[in-house]
Amino acid sequence: MRRTVVLGTEIDAVSLSEATDRALNEMQRRRSAYVVTPNAEILLTARRDPALCAALRGAALSLCDGVGVQLAARILGDPIRERIPGVDFIRALLPHMDRAGGRVFLLGALPGVAERAARRLHEAFPALEIVGWQDGYYAPEEEPALVARINALSPELVIVCLGSPRQEIWMREHAAVLRVGLMAGLGGTLDLFAGRVRRAPRWMRRAGLEWLFRTMAEPRRIARAVRLPALLIAALQSRIGGKQRDG
Repeated sequence: MRRTVVLGTEIDAVSLSEATDRALNEMQRRRSAYVVTPNAEILLTARRDPALCAALRGAALSLCDGVGVQLAARILGDPIRERIPGVDFIRALLPHMDRAGGRVFLLGALPGVAERAARRLHEAFPALEIVGWQDGYYAPEEEPALVARINALSPELVIVCLGSPRQEIWMREHAAVLRVGLMAGLGGTLDLFAGRVRRAPRWMRRAGLEWLFRTMAEPRRIARAVRLPALLIAALQSRIGGKQRDG
């Protein structure tokens, strides 16, 4: 599996089917590995946040979540052929788990969202066992009990939607104490599963404009949207600087 480095963060240059196969293999190994889905904002934050940077480096699978990461890789001369948004990854993975009667735990989002997501997932995947859920607003002192509950339920997959960088750091810090197959940090995916937010139309997703749709739907995200051009500028500066050093 080829990995490319985009501004210090490793990204797996894989197809969706390859990513799914790798995730299924990791689940079988039961070593609490985890998946990250870096976008422009995450890559830029990792450059100044050592804890996030270490968490990204520790991932068993690092997927190109957005068009910004793909464009930055192209600028740096090591293109990634396929974008794999976190929601596409999990929607490709869950049918395999459904056929096997897999066990899933949902972690994150606002109170009530994970429970609604669980109901809708059960409707879509009747054989999938949603063994439990927990919103992202629990107190720090509740952490040991949460870990014990997840371990007692023994899921093959924990979907972690705590937002970045919290979710990536959480997975890295808990990999040694959890007894699960795989964790996947998937941002706002539980909101999508619960029907709380809508996804961009297919044509916008294919054009790499999902970020624009989300910004239009939630104007408060404008400060996050500007990270995409900032990432491209950083990649261009890195490419020019590298050429200058080579010369």
